[in-house]
Amino acid sequence: MAHKKAGGTSKNGRDSVGQRLGIKAGDGQMVPAGSIIVRQRGMTFLAGKGTGLGDDYTVFATETGKVRFEFATKTKKRVRVIPVEAAPAAEA
Repeated sequence: MAHKKAGGTSKNGRDSVGQRLGIKAGDGQMVPAGSIIVRQRGMTFLAGKGTGLGDDYTVFATETGKVRFEFATKTKKRVRVIPVEAAPAAEA
């Protein structure tokens, strides 16, 4: 005689993996050009000076410098990268 388990929540034991979204570089942190600053769905974080916006709304640095987060509107923040000046070589 065939036996079937009770079909509840345990019937489907599969789950999708997380998408690793979020902020990847904090405020004041040094980032190299091309590095990802924010991975997001939608435009919660806006791309400012020194940053670019990818097709999937990823905010990335276009130049090497320090990350700055500032309010753009009440609910959105603007991300920008302040380039660092090349420090002169110390002469001995």
